[in-house]
Amino acid sequence: MSAPLPPSLHFAFEARVACAPALRIGRGEREEVWFTPITGGTVEGPRLRGTVLPHGGDWSVTRANGTELDARYLLQADDGAVVDIRNRGFWVSTPEVEARVDAGDPVDESEFYYRTSAQFQTDAPQHEWLTRTVVVGVARPEPGFVCIRFHELA
Repeated sequence: MSAPLPPSLHFAFEARVACAPALRIGRGEREEVWFTPITGGTVEGPRLRGTVLPHGGDWSVTRANGTELDARYLLQADDGAVVDIRNRGFWVSTPEVEARVDAGDPVDESEFYYRTSAQFQTDAPQHEWLTRTVVVGVARPEPGFVCIRFHELA
């Protein structure tokens, strides 16, 4: 029996997702629910190029130990195909780092944990690979944007 094949990651594309200000929905005294509208953006990379459509948003639940994210929105490839993405993940940082991010200060990615796992739907044959591939994201905040580098897990 041979040794298991170790997993590897291959860069697929980066999405620069434009966001409107978050809306606090509220709930409970130990957590807060927020909705962040997605207003557009770009998709650039070797496996997918196009735009982020201004439809959808990110529902997040913030607790003392971090934030759980659940975003759903649409991408439109340069060839016209529409791709539905559901991107779930976690943001974990210290209150000090969070304050620096909120102020728009540059923060090194080693100072926070911002990771996602994406699932896609499309009937476009040229993008079918998205519907049958495990895709993980490494995200970073920028003023007005969330930038996510998506990688295929091989």
